Amino acid sequence: MPETRPEPVLTPLDLRSWSRQEPSLAVLGSPVRHSVSPQMHHAALAELARTDARFAAWRYFRIEVSPGELPEALVRLHALRFTGLNLTLPHKVAALDQVTQADRAARQAGAVNTLLWTERGWSGFNTDGYGLARAIQETIGLDLAGVPVVLLGAGGAARGAAAECLARGCSGLWIANRTPENLEKLLPVLRPLGRGVPVRGWKPPSDSDGPPAGFILINATSSGLRPGDPGPVDLAALPRPAGVYDMTYNPAGTALLVQARGLGIPCADGLAMLAHQGAKALEIWTGAPAGSTAPVMLAAARRALGGDTTDR
Repeated sequence: MPETRPEPVLTPLDLRSWSRQEPSLAVLGSPVRHSVSPQMHHAALAELARTDARFAAWRYFRIEVSPGELPEALVRLHALRFTGLNLTLPHKVAALDQVTQADRAARQAGAVNTLLWTERGWSGFNTDGYGLARAIQETIGLDLAGVPVVLLGAGGAARGAAAECLARGCSGLWIANRTPENLEKLLPVLRPLGRGVPVRGWKPPSDSDGPPAGFILINATSSGLRPGDPGPVDLAALPRPAGVYDMTYNPAGTALLVQARGLGIPCADGLAMLAHQGAKALEIWTGAPAGSTAPVMLAAARRALGGDTTDR
C-alpha cells in the first residue's frame, strides 16, 4: 500500500452508506481536518505490508464528529466493524463513558484516545502517557523516574501527563495552572496515584515552595497553538530546568521553546509524542511493536507538516 494523501474528511452522514469491508481505522475529532494521523498510519501500514500483505488493504480515515454526535457515531462505527479508532479533542474524556472496558492508563488519566473493536463493544486505551515518556527520553535524553517534574496546565492533556509522571516514579510533581479552581479539582484526583510522591500546586515564580533546579518542565496548556502566543511561563525566572518538553507540535517554534533554546536548555516539541502514541495505538490494533513503527510515523508526520523538524 503506497503512502498517499489522506482521504477527504468524512462526517457521520457518510457512515450511513458505508460499504467498505476491508479493515478500517479512523480518527474522530472536532475539528479533525488538521490531523496528520492518516499520513502517519498509512506510512506505517505501508511498511508493515512489505512483509505482510494483509495490511495492504487497511485504510485510516478522518471523521468530523461533534460532541453531541459522538455516542451515536461510536455505536455506528462498532456496527460497521471498524477495527480501531483514535480520539482527539474534544472527545477523549467523554468517550470514557462509552467503552465497555478501559485499561489502567485510561482510568487514571480519565480519558481514552484509542479504541479497539471487540464483540462486547469498544475497549478503551490511553497511549498519550506512553508517547510522552518515550518522547522525552528520545528527544531530550531524560527519564521521568526519580526526577522532579513541573507540569503546566490542569486540563485533560495535563491529567494524562500527570498520571504518567507518577506511574513512572517521578520524585515530585508541581502543577501550575492559570485557573486555580481547575487546579484544586485536579490535585485530590492525582495524589492517590502518587503512592507517596508529593503532588503540589505551584504559582511560578512567586511561590517559594517550588521545585529544585534540574526538573523536567512539561507544557500541557494550549499556549503556543497560535503564532504569536506568549510563553506560559518565564523560564528565566525559575530554577534552571534540566529539560523542557512542549506537547504542542504545530507550530514548531513556540515562545517557550524559543526561550529554552536561547537559555541553552534541552528542549523539544510534541511531534515525537504524537508519533509514539500513534505507534502504540497501531500496536494495539495490529500487534506490530510500537518501537518498529514509531520512526516511520515520525518521518511521515514531518513530511505532512511541511519539512524537516529535527530541531523542533
